[in-house]
Amino acid sequence: MDASSPARLYCLLVGGVLVIAGIIGFFYEASFATGDSIKDEEVFGVLAVNGWHNLVHIAIGGLLLVAAGGAARGAALFVGGLYIALCVLGFIATGGDGIGFVAENGVLFDLVPVNDADNVLHLILGLTGILAGLATRKAGAPARLA
Repeated sequence: MDASSPARLYCLLVGGVLVIAGIIGFFYEASFATGDSIKDEEVFGVLAVNGWHNLVHIAIGGLLLVAAGGAARGAALFVGGLYIALCVLGFIATGGDGIGFVAENGVLFDLVPVNDADNVLHLILGLTGILAGLATRKAGAPARLA
């Protein structure tokens, strides 16, 4: 894989930022409450977090950093698709109607608080992941001639 492929750059940049964001998030809210007792704080007054949300950031960031070495294209596509799905569920959750335990009242899966700023960020991360993955050629595929 090209050392500077779009997917590798996505994995390194987004992965690093997510790990740092997850760590910073614990300084705002470290509670692992569930269901109706969920507590959340907004990082920098914008993004809703709690202990679960912080762990998700660290886990996805770690996955991207590990995948940057050899599976960057697949990881960028997977994480991009995951974030688009989370964006859709998040907008359902913040819209007030919800769909049962999956997304309701600004909380996903009775664990992770989200707000509209989170949803927009998830959309951006999802679209850039998909684009980075599609802009990177598959391993072993011949380079296109101009």
